[in-house]
Amino acid sequence: MVIDAPDWVNVIALTPDGQLVLVRQFRFGVDTFSLEIPGGMIDRGEDPVAGRRARVARGDGLCGRDRRLLGTVHPNPAIQSNRCHLVLVESAVQSGAVQMGPRRGDRGLDRAGRRRVRVGRDGRITHALVLDALCSSSRSGRR
Repeated sequence: MVIDAPDWVNVIALTPDGQLVLVRQFRFGVDTFSLEIPGGMIDRGEDPVAGRRARVARGDGLCGRDRRLLGTVHPNPAIQSNRCHLVLVESAVQSGAVQMGPRRGDRGLDRAGRRRVRVGRDGRITHALVLDALCSSSRSGRR
């Protein structure tokens, strides 16, 4: 069986003072809240850097500049055909309210310290794709 899901984008959003923006949302698969970076699905053929801009602004009330693709991974190539694109957005600011949706669960913005690698290692983040994004941003020279 192969799951043909849409591609996803996960966003490393950094505030002007270098803080990492995190969201808490309920995940039904593990029946608890998960600390994550902003992200979501994109349409087939949509540019992951330009296309995600509207979704971050609409869903998490964030806007920023200096967007760039850090990399692309296959979430679970054993059973999924989709990809997850990792995007860095710098100078992210809260420009609007966080939007709730029927499939998003409860959400709230949180901020981690400047040392993203430490946040990934302290056990608060257990989402594998978020940990991959944090490692990718660390390897790109952004701590």
